[in-house]
Amino acid sequence: MAASSRAHWKLASLLGAASFLSFIYFYEGGGWNQNSRFDLLRAILQRHTLQIDAYHENTQDKAHFHGHYYSDKAPGLVFLAVPFAAVAREVLRVAEVDPDSARGGYALSYIATACSVGLPTALAGVCLFFLGLRFGADSAGAAFATIVLAIGTPMLAYASLFWAHALVGACLLFAFAAAVKLGDGGREFWWALAVGLAAGWATVTEYPAAPASALLAVFALLQVWSRGSATSWRVVAGVGIGAAACAVVLFSYLHAAFGSFRPSYSYYDPNSFSFMQQRGYMGLTYPHPDRLLKLMFGASRGLFFASPVLVAGVAGLWWLGKKFRGPALVAGAIAAYYFLFNASFYWWKSGLSFGPRYIGACIPLLCLGLGVAWARASLRWRGVLLAVAFVSVFVAAMVVSTSSQLAMQDNSPLVHSSWPAFWSGKMAMNHESMLQASEAGSGYGAFNLGELIGLRGLGSLGPFVAMWGIVCGLVGRILQKK
Repeated sequence: MAASSRAHWKLASLLGAASFLSFIYFYEGGGWNQNSRFDLLRAILQRHTLQIDAYHENTQDKAHFHGHYYSDKAPGLVFLAVPFAAVAREVLRVAEVDPDSARGGYALSYIATACSVGLPTALAGVCLFFLGLRFGADSAGAAFATIVLAIGTPMLAYASLFWAHALVGACLLFAFAAAVKLGDGGREFWWALAVGLAAGWATVTEYPAAPASALLAVFALLQVWSRGSATSWRVVAGVGIGAAACAVVLFSYLHAAFGSFRPSYSYYDPNSFSFMQQRGYMGLTYPHPDRLLKLMFGASRGLFFASPVLVAGVAGLWWLGKKFRGPALVAGAIAAYYFLFNASFYWWKSGLSFGPRYIGACIPLLCLGLGVAWARASLRWRGVLLAVAFVSVFVAAMVVSTSSQLAMQDNSPLVHSSWPAFWSGKMAMNHESMLQASEAGSGYGAFNLGELIGLRGLGSLGPFVAMWGIVCGLVGRILQKK
């Protein structure tokens, strides 16, 4: 292995590990979204059923069908978490902790989140690093993009919660990378299979990912279209088999739970989320320009307000298109789709959230432009990029350390809630549990790892800050040796 390649792998591995440790440093506690998924996970492992009747009182995110309750979410995240949680249950038993106790359930929710959300998102950061190199960024630019993805965007929050947005974003980035590899020639079937599996699993995890997944499938085919029919058919077969396998999983779940192939969101109680039945198709109408602007720049849910460095990511995708037109168009189109989708939804503020979480899956692709922006920037503009990135990192860390589930009614929750709570040292403010109230009592809410070792207030972030100080120092040393 060449020295430069070894240095790249050192950097990517270091940043991937630091990203993963960042995601698992914060445990965000309960809420309707994560509780709905965790209820399904517990139902599968403890009761061997898809019905969440025994747990449903901790969430309103639930479907009701023939007298039984089910999670209203697509099942991909839970199915990915099942093997990790099954192993964790056995480990807990060895450690003499009852996995069905409150303590065991608490540990299980933490492990499931770490393995099925945090780990794939950290691997997406590694993937982003190498994509950056491929598209013309140097090692510093690729590292910059990876660090921003991990701790300078709302992805830090989404990867610390048992939500699906981070996993979907990781799957879409994996599918994008596999489609890009098809342009190199060789092993077309296997790279196409990877596209089908990754893009397909994104849809199994969140229904709105389907158009983005379809676009990636088309992109994979276009990568080899000029090489003749034999190669094209290999790609069609690979993508088709991967996507079909994922479709079988999704439709089997829907049929087993509801006896049909309709999305689980179709089975709300009439009094729950009535707008889903009364406004367009499941709450979707058409993109509203005012919502679109607020999703970009608004103080309540604006992505570029929460993470201003991502503006450079948009510019970077524009520059990327001058040399790599196809990949830039696909990445930009997926980002545009998510913005338009969110602006079309009646519940566009997405409940309790940091930033526009319905757009969250496109954040890794937006970060793809950061490496390009770094490569094109002068020394002065790199200083500006670093300053804006520092602001973005501070905002993300401030929110995640206090509470990522920000009120929908507040027109500027970062200013009115996160800022004063942070400087007052009010860490891990969410006291809601992922367990039933009867199980958890007043405990089992949010925490960070610093608190577990006895640190309090802002001091509990000391290990997190120290870790990234060491990581940045090591990154600098590796870059100097190149």
